[in-house]
Amino acid sequence: MKSKIFEHILSIVFVSALLITALFAVTDTSRRDGNGGGKYQSQQGLGDIGFVEINSPFHRALLQDVADIFYPGSHDRNVSLVRAALLMQERALSDRLQTAYVKERLTPAKMAALAGMYVKFLVVYIVVMFLTYYGVQTLAVWQFVRERRRAGAEDSLGRIIARLAGRLASFAASMVLFSPAYVIAYSMRTDLNTDSTFFMALLGVISNGLLMVYATKFHAFLTAESRKGYVETALVKNLDSSYDAGRGGISAADILRPFKRFDGHVFDHIYRNARFQYISTIKEQAAFLITGLIIIEMALNIHGHLCYEMLRQMLYKNWDVVIAILLAIFYTVKLTELVADAWAHRAALRYENSTARP
Repeated sequence: MKSKIFEHILSIVFVSALLITALFAVTDTSRRDGNGGGKYQSQQGLGDIGFVEINSPFHRALLQDVADIFYPGSHDRNVSLVRAALLMQERALSDRLQTAYVKERLTPAKMAALAGMYVKFLVVYIVVMFLTYYGVQTLAVWQFVRERRRAGAEDSLGRIIARLAGRLASFAASMVLFSPAYVIAYSMRTDLNTDSTFFMALLGVISNGLLMVYATKFHAFLTAESRKGYVETALVKNLDSSYDAGRGGISAADILRPFKRFDGHVFDHIYRNARFQYISTIKEQAAFLITGLIIIEMALNIHGHLCYEMLRQMLYKNWDVVIAILLAIFYTVKLTELVADAWAHRAALRYENSTARP
């Protein structure tokens, strides 16, 4: 565990140093660009003519007289020179007006605004992470139990019809759960406020195939564990092995409870060993989830959220703000990996002490 912590700390230091160096570099470049307002005038040999009002005939005539004094005997050339200088100053003014609202620096006020967006991002991320962790296990357990019930049941017309209806319902649910977030959002725009934090969390859970992919993985762990020899040992100890909903079996309440336990049932050992293996995939699931949240905010143009702000600042080329947001997202990923590794280490210690097996 110490080696993993060292690796995480090393990666955090390296990436932080790299991005902070880039942050200072782009900040210095932006300052130099901001101080280059006289580049149009210096090219014309007239010095700084920022005091000249472009739309004032008096100022234009005065500038023409000054040019004739400094460059006597070349009036035609001076007319062209003044005209070009005024045109460049007009372009400079237009550029400043067009970029005045898009140029932002990483000021304390901007950092405070980004901190609020980051807190909102963390809230959505944590809520969706807990819901998907619960949903993945619930869907996988439900599918596993349903398969065991079906294997022990005799076929009849009613069961065949119910099975077909269940498959149609599963197909429809899979179509929704595998749909991209923007497809679900745009189909619901007339009914729900898609700019709300609640809607962000809802899309994070049900879209982009997150639930289905990891529920399938957890189901594979359950299936593999059910075929191991210790299951037969548990049966010899007279543990319950029925998957029916009646006494001694597994009910819907057992499947839906947040903290699942199947005391006295052979499936309890199958479930706990599968959950132990699943812990190592949480880091992968977290990366998948963060990517999904970034896509949701960017694709739906959800204003006031961190990832949409990152896209906006990238379009305006405010790279110091972009780097700050990237650092925040990176720290979120690394913190999740640290928590997952600590959890896996603790579970491994319990597993080695044979608390996970019968």
